[in-house]
Amino acid sequence: MIGDNLPTSARHRGARVPQVDAEEGLVAEDADSGFCGAVVGFAHGAVVLEDRHGARRHFPMDPAAFLIDGRPVTLRRPAAPASAPGPSRTASGSVAVDGLRARVARDSRIWVEGVHDAALVERIWGDDLRVEGVVVEPLGGIDTLATDIAAFRPGPQRRLGILVDHLVDGSKESRIVAGVASPHVMVTGHPYVDIWQAVKPDRLGIRAWPQVPRGQPWKEGVCRALGVADPDAMWRLILSRVDSYHDVETPLVNAVERLIDFVAADDQRSG
Repeated sequence: MIGDNLPTSARHRGARVPQVDAEEGLVAEDADSGFCGAVVGFAHGAVVLEDRHGARRHFPMDPAAFLIDGRPVTLRRPAAPASAPGPSRTASGSVAVDGLRARVARDSRIWVEGVHDAALVERIWGDDLRVEGVVVEPLGGIDTLATDIAAFRPGPQRRLGILVDHLVDGSKESRIVAGVASPHVMVTGHPYVDIWQAVKPDRLGIRAWPQVPRGQPWKEGVCRALGVADPDAMWRLILSRVDSYHDVETPLVNAVERLIDFVAADDQRSG
């Protein structure tokens, strides 16, 4: 369970062992668990191993924590190769604009369903949103979406983008969204029950998000399955494992970027 697999203090081993660069493709075995796999990358100070079945796990690179050909080794991250300097990137993958001040906020807005959605969007797209002058606001749900949109009074210079969780055919969310008809409103969504599920599970050292029976609160069910008592602590852990768009699923990336493009369009003329 994830509660048992979080990084712990370094293992106590006194013997001197060789250090080995954890090059991609190197096959190593975690000495404690016996998990054996090839190096596929690094995340949050840990090496990521993938076994022959495709399962991935994160392991701290502690002294003598691994075996290669049955012999203890200490893995270390290889030095980055020298390369020509290129443009720096934001967490969303956009080219960072040095020294550019945040734009004054537009009247247009992006709405998301809750504070967790807002925090994740800020984590990845915060730089882009400030450059474009776009504010993200949490709704707390979409049950009153039609009323909320009417109160916002969208128009050519007051566009509204809305990100919806679990936007799949036949869902309650899809029925609510079907009633949105304004040309100044764009609704996009992702298929995940909750924004938590849009974070790639291997970032948390798990193969897949737990299946929660219908009728049970999803977040609480996930926490029980992963051995985490406090949903707030679970969310802090999830958010800490997200550094860029690479850490979330593609449907979320596509949905958010469509909304940013829509509300930040430069052809917003008064009509």
